[in-house]
Amino acid sequence: MALGTNHSTITTSANFIPELWSDEVIGSYKKNLVVANLVTKMSHKGKKGDTIHIPTPSRGSASAKAASTQVTLIADTAGVTNISINKHYEYSKLIEDIAEVQALASMRKFYTDDAGYALATQVDDDLFALAEGLQSGTVGGSGAAAWETAVIGSDGSTAYTGNSSNAADITDAGIRKMILTLDNADVPMDSRALIIPPVAGSDMLAINRYTEQQFIGSGDAIKTGKIGQIYGVDVYTTSNCPTVGSDRVGLLLHKDALVFAEQVGVRTQTQYKQEYLGDLFTADTIYGTGELRNDAGVAFVVPAS
Repeated sequence: MALGTNHSTITTSANFIPELWSDEVIGSYKKNLVVANLVTKMSHKGKKGDTIHIPTPSRGSASAKAASTQVTLIADTAGVTNISINKHYEYSKLIEDIAEVQALASMRKFYTDDAGYALATQVDDDLFALAEGLQSGTVGGSGAAAWETAVIGSDGSTAYTGNSSNAADITDAGIRKMILTLDNADVPMDSRALIIPPVAGSDMLAINRYTEQQFIGSGDAIKTGKIGQIYGVDVYTTSNCPTVGSDRVGLLLHKDALVFAEQVGVRTQTQYKQEYLGDLFTADTIYGTGELRNDAGVAFVVPAS
């Protein structure tokens, strides 16, 4: 006897079948991170607590050893840097059944890309905001006090005076001066990065040391936004560089300048909401940011056009 045609199929059971959003969102998130990939990253996944205490010892110095005398003990001068895990951001969409049925498959791809981009942008925004405090600056300054310890891109030493009054295009001399600033602070040569807004990209092309093949390096572009190398420093471009007045901010920094502590990496969850006849999709992350070494980075300002 025939059983009829009322079978439970993948079509009729669509609302019970989970969609695999997670990997796609995480992939998009990592693709769009720039600053977070260039600073110290600490995993706090699976751990309790809302604060990470990071020891920050001062460097010691060698002592001369005299004959028949005891060694010289070095006083413990270790400090501590506290990183608060206090940032929780989410991206949510409610996709009604009629939209799921009638929309193209590209709708899901857009939402996963958009979720990853939105969360990655927020992380980078928080790290960029902290960079205003480098070189003993004040985070959150406004007017003439905004980015008051930044330098202008043309010479790497003249202080930015705010309000779009003296910003200047980045130059070879400016880059060398900023590198010297880090060198004088005993910042390690490796793991440095030059992060520039797109408007500075064309200015970089006018710098011979950047365009000559021997200074560009291997062309490795594994990390997002990498566009070359100059004086051994990897160069990255991002449209997410801060805007101050009608100017744009860039950074030369070592990875130890800032820290990104992740307690809950990007996760995605879906739940069918019968009252709305739709799927609720949410991606979220929990993390904290902080400054590790004040002299390990320099902010610079260039005109926005």
